[in-house]
Amino acid sequence: MQRVRLTFSGVLIKEPVIYQLGKDFNIVTNIRRADVQENVGWAILEIEGIDEDIERGLDWVRSLGIRVDPVLSDVLEG
Repeated sequence: MQRVRLTFSGVLIKEPVIYQLGKDFNIVTNIRRADVQENVGWAILEIEGIDEDIERGLDWVRSLGIRVDPVLSDVLEG
């Protein structure tokens, strides 16, 4: 399992990127925390699946112009 933070901007906020990530790359996404405003948004995801599928999926997300950062601690721990 990996934890990542996706940062979206512009029209990407309205696109079903997280849904497509799970569907197209056969990985499970769990949104742990998110915030979406008019021009920017972010989501912290737990991602499970085969490592190669996860990497291909995250490469696809990056190719859309979405920033991907690792999350090192549990976002619900406080």
